[in-house]
Amino acid sequence: MGRSTSYTLSYTYEDEPTRMSWKLVRGDIARSIEGSYLLEPAPGAPDRTNVTYDLTVDLLVPLPGFVKRRAEAKIINTALRQLRHHLEP
Repeated sequence: MGRSTSYTLSYTYEDEPTRMSWKLVRGDIARSIEGSYLLEPAPGAPDRTNVTYDLTVDLLVPLPGFVKRRAEAKIINTALRQLRHHLEP
C-alpha cells in the first residue's frame, strides 16, 4: 500500500541539446524538486552518449530511510526507462 502524489514541473531546454532541466511549480507533498539530464559524447565511442541524471527532492514530511531508498530506486528506473523510450528508435 502506498500514497500517490501529484506535482507540476517546469522544463527548461535553454542548454539543448546537452542539457534538459526541470523544477517544481507546485505539488502536494514536495517542497521542491529540481533535476536534469546532461548528455555528453562517450569518450572513444562516437555512437554512444553518457547520460548524467541529477535529481534533488525536498519533501514536506520526513520519510524513513527504507521508504526513501525504495522511492529513489523507482524514480531512477522510471526516469531512465522513459528517457530510453524517447531516444532510442
